This record gives sequence, C-alpha cells and structure tokens, in this order.
Amino acid sequence: MSFNLSDENGNIKFVNNTNFDITLVEGGVCAPHGFKASGIHCGIRASRTKRDFALIVSDVDCSAAGAFTKNVVKGAPVVLSQKNVSDGHARAIICNSGNANTCAPNGMEIAHGMCRLAADKLGISEDDVLVASTGVIGQPMSMEPMEKGMDELVSNLFDDAMASKYAAEAIMTTDTRLKEIAIEFELGGKNCRIGAIAKGSGMINPNMATMLCFITTDVNIAPEILQRILSNDILDSFNMVCVDGDTSTNDTVLVLANGLAKNDRITDEKSYDFEVFSEALRSVTTYISKNLAADGEGATKLIECNIRGSISIENARKAASSVIASSLVKAAMFGADANWGRILCALGYGGAYIDVNKVSVDFASAKGVINVCKNGGAVDFSEEKAKEILLENYIAINVSIGNGKYGATAWGCDLTYDYVKINGDYRT
Repeated sequence: MSFNLSDENGNIKFVNNTNFDITLVEGGVCAPHGFKASGIHCGIRASRTKRDFALIVSDVDCSAAGAFTKNVVKGAPVVLSQKNVSDGHARAIICNSGNANTCAPNGMEIAHGMCRLAADKLGISEDDVLVASTGVIGQPMSMEPMEKGMDELVSNLFDDAMASKYAAEAIMTTDTRLKEIAIEFELGGKNCRIGAIAKGSGMINPNMATMLCFITTDVNIAPEILQRILSNDILDSFNMVCVDGDTSTNDTVLVLANGLAKNDRITDEKSYDFEVFSEALRSVTTYISKNLAADGEGATKLIECNIRGSISIENARKAASSVIASSLVKAAMFGADANWGRILCALGYGGAYIDVNKVSVDFASAKGVINVCKNGGAVDFSEEKAKEILLENYIAINVSIGNGKYGATAWGCDLTYDYVKINGDYRT
C-alpha cells in the first residue's frame, strides 16, 4: 500500500483500488450533470465569516437513499429525513451548521420549516426536501436567520466547483479541512459522475458518526437498488471510522441520483453496471472515510487497521473496529510507542473470534514495515526503527488473527492533548 498521504494541496490522496477506470474530476457535488449548490453565512453561527447554511438541488427528480445514526437520541432532521427519503425520491438537501437541532422543544417545527423554506423557493414538494443539521446539541434554535438568508441561498445556486466548495464549508463545525471529491467513470458507454461533500471531526464512532455526507450522481438507477448499494457500502466505509468512541445524534448520509447521464437504468443487482456503480461509490466513501479519520479533533496521524485471517467479514470488521477505537492504542500511536500489547488487549475484549496463538502484528508507514508480535507473543525488534515508523502521519496496523480468508479495514486517528482542549470548551 502507498503511504503518500497527501496531495500537493494537503488533501488525502485518492486511490483507485477497483478494477475499473475511475478518474478524479473537479466540481464536488456539482460535478454530476444537473446539480447546483450554495453555501452562505446567515447568522446561525456567532462568527460573521463562517458559512452556516447550505443547499444542494437537482434540476429533475432523483432516486434517493439514506443512512442514519443508530443513536436512540436522534436530531429532528434525522427523523424527518428518514421519513422523506422512505419513498425513494427527493430533489434537494438543505443543511445548517452551528446548531444540531437535537433535544430542542421546537425541533420538528424547525426541521419542517427548513424543508418548507426550500420547497417554497424552489417550487417543489416539501416531501422532496431532505434536511440535516450539525453543531451543538440541546441549544435553542430559531427559523429567523434561515428565513432571512433563504433568498440569498437560492440566488447563489450554481453548478460549478466554487458552489460545491461553499456548500462544503457551510456544513463544517470543528473540521480543519474541506472534505470533497468528484469522480468520473463509464456505464454502458455513458460518462457518469459521482460527487460528494462531507463534514466530521469529533463524536465519531462506528455505526455512523457525527458526520454528514451528501452524495450526488447523474447515474440512472432504481431507488431500491440505490438504497441497497448504500446500505451495504457503509458497512465497510463510514461504519469503520472511529475518532473518539462517541456515536452522534445527527449522523446522516444522503445520496441523490438524477439519471441525467442517460445510462441504461440499473435495476438488477446481478448486473455488471450494478458492480461498477457499487465500486465507484465505494471509492468515494472510502476517500471520505479516510478524510474524516485524518481530520479527527486534535489528530496528528491517520491510523489504519487491516485485519486478515478472519473466519468471516463480520468478525474481521469487529476486530478492526475494536483496535481502532481503543483509547490506549490511539494514545500509543500519538506517542509513537510500539506497544503491541494494547492491540492484543483490544482484540481480546472486542468480541471477535481470534486464535491467540496465531496473532501477528506489523506496524507500517512510509518509513517501512516492522513485525512486533508473532504467534501471540513477543519478537525481537528494533525500538528505534519502530519509533521511526510510528512518527509518520499515516500508520497501518496490520494484524493477522488466524487462518481464515476474510479481512476488513478500519480508520481512526491518534488521541492527543488537543482533543481534550477542543472538547473541554466545545460550546464556547
């Protein structure tokens, strides 16, 4: 694997691990045909400069799919978007940052109000608007800033890269970097595109995280097939990310597919086009997942745990997630301490089946690879070399847990002093 983490702009490098021809293009969520976006500052956030109100719109009706937090405490926008996406169709996504609209007495009123604002201005049905919010939980929220800003938000809808960038900025909270991507690929001789923007930095744990991800595509695909692909995809992408072990109340992934690429409609999950689209989407969600992990609050390192030799995929996911979620493993990676015992400990309590006598652990980075544990026990290794490897900003923890044929990958980050600083005064 390549450990060249960043491109010339400091963004996580995109890696095409599929068997298909997938290329990067400009434009984010506006790259697919027929999509416009906008992002403005309307006054939800105290800052006078940070954008806090975003809108994504398709020119035509879309197949739609969604995935949401498994936290029992859900933000009002999650509840409403689950309802609105249930018929498999939507046309627009509206989102605010600065207030999560969770545990608020008027939460559903605000969520409905946001959908109604967009629907009225766009001339579409309120049921065809999906809504999301992110920010502080349990704070009062008013429609006034959004009502005043709606005309500006709609008048700034454009179909270019800058419009996607503004929308991406408007959904950020403690994020330190923009999370955006667009790709191009072919289905039946038609050029197709997928674009995405996302936010997420803290309160991120498997089974969806405090993250929002909005995905657009011009692929022609049946709603039920789109939902099936997304539901399967998140098992090995967003559900395999952990920053701090806290599952948020507002996690939302939404996909809009407007069909304007004019490929033959994907209706069969056994078709070649189904496979191509699934792999293309996976390349996008994997890229976003790595970005979420790398931009964890206070993080200095992206950590990847690769499990091999598992008896099943589900077992491998459980093992990888346990390692990546361990606060002690995260702290060791921050300190560049090759404390492999913490990895075995995390494997042991995570609920996955492992053959302890066959466990091996390697650390890898751009500085090389070093084996630190074999057959469940210690091996002689150079502490100096291990530290050199672990001082890099992209580290892989490669673990074999038996003789099975299945594997899984999870992503996380180190646990630093700055994480505590950020979350010690998050509301201020």
